Amino acid sequence: MSGPETTPPPPPLDGSTPAPPGGSSRTLTQRTLAGVIALVLLLGLAGVVFLVPLNYVVYRPGLTVNVLGDSDGKPIVEVPAGSSYKTYSDGGQLRMVTVSVTSPDTKLHLVDLVGAWLNKKNAVYPWDSVYSKGESNDQSRAEGAAQMASSQDVATAIALRELGETVPEVTTIAGVVSGEPAAGKLEAGDIVLKINGKATDPDAMIKTIRSTPPGESVDFTIKRDGKTMDVEVTPTDHDGTPKIGASVGVGYDLPVKVSVNIDPSIGGPSAGLIFSLAIYDTLTPGSLTGGNKIAGTGEIEPDGSVGPIGGIQQKIAGATRDGAKLFLVPADNCDEAVGAVDAEKKNIRLVKVTTMHDARESIQSWVADHDATLPTCKASS
Repeated sequence: MSGPETTPPPPPLDGSTPAPPGGSSRTLTQRTLAGVIALVLLLGLAGVVFLVPLNYVVYRPGLTVNVLGDSDGKPIVEVPAGSSYKTYSDGGQLRMVTVSVTSPDTKLHLVDLVGAWLNKKNAVYPWDSVYSKGESNDQSRAEGAAQMASSQDVATAIALRELGETVPEVTTIAGVVSGEPAAGKLEAGDIVLKINGKATDPDAMIKTIRSTPPGESVDFTIKRDGKTMDVEVTPTDHDGTPKIGASVGVGYDLPVKVSVNIDPSIGGPSAGLIFSLAIYDTLTPGSLTGGNKIAGTGEIEPDGSVGPIGGIQQKIAGATRDGAKLFLVPADNCDEAVGAVDAEKKNIRLVKVTTMHDARESIQSWVADHDATLPTCKASS
C-alpha cells in the first residue's frame, strides 16, 4: 500500500541538491543513537565509579597517645609492684602516633579514592604495597598485635641498656594465632628455653616444627612470668607444611617485665622508639620532656637503632593536631617528613634520629634550649 501524498520541497535558494524525502528522519535517528551510546557509556562509567572496587589502601592521620599518661586508671608504662626499680612521674608528654589504615578487606571505589587523594593529609597506596596476597583482616590484626608485643620487649631492653643494665637475648614466642594448635598453650612473650630437650634459636625452632612427623607433638620448655614449664603442641598440616600457629622471634630475658598498657586494637612496631624513651623516663628521676609535648615514631631494633616506618606524613599531621612541638623522625624517613602537611605552619620541629640514645640526647638538648642545634630533617638528608 502506497503512502500518503507528499509535495516535493522547493529547491534551495543556493541551488544545491535538495535533501531526499525522509532525510530529516534519518538525521534524527543518528542523533538518538549517539545519545543512547553516550548514555550507556556514562552508566558504565558510573558503575565503575560506584560499584567496582579498586585495589588501593588509604592512610589517614590517626590518634596519638601520651605514653607517660594513664589508661583506665593505671599508668600506661607500668612496672610491677615489688620490683627493685623505682618509678618517677613526668609532667610532660611523650606521644606515640598512629595512622588510620583501611583494612585488607575494605572495598574502596574511585569516589572514595579521589576524596582521599584530594585531602593533602591523606595518602593512597596500591594494596599490594601494604598487604600480602590473601591477607585477611584477622591475619592483619594478629600480625600487628605480635609486632606491638615484640616492640614493647625490645623497647624495654633498650631502655634498660641505656640505664647500664645487661639484658641477654633469648628465643621468644612473638604471637599466637587463634584456633591454631599453639593457642591456649603458648603465649606471646614466652621464652623458649628448649624444644624437644635441646636449646634452640628461632631458625632451629622453625626447622624442628616443620620436620615433625604427622600426629607427633613438639615438646617445649618455656619460661613465663619467671616460671619454667613444659608444654606439648601437635602441629597441623598447612599445605604440606607442619605448623603450630605461632610466630617466633628474638626477645630478652628481662630483669623487670614492664607493661605498656595500650589499646589492643593498635598494632605494629612503629611505636618502639617512644616506648623506649617513656620506659627510660619512668625509671629515671626528673623530667625527660621538661613538661613539653614531644612526639615521634620509629621501629626500635635490638641494637638500639631506629628503623623507618610507613605513614610518616600522616603521623606528623596527627602530632601537630594534638599540639606536639618536637617530632622525632627516623633518619630514613626524613625526605618524606619534610613534605609533611603544615609542618612549618604548626611550628613543629623535625629532629632526625638514628638511635634511641641519640633521640634521648636530642630531647635533653631541646628541653634545655629550644633553639639548640640538633640533627635536622632536610630533603635528601
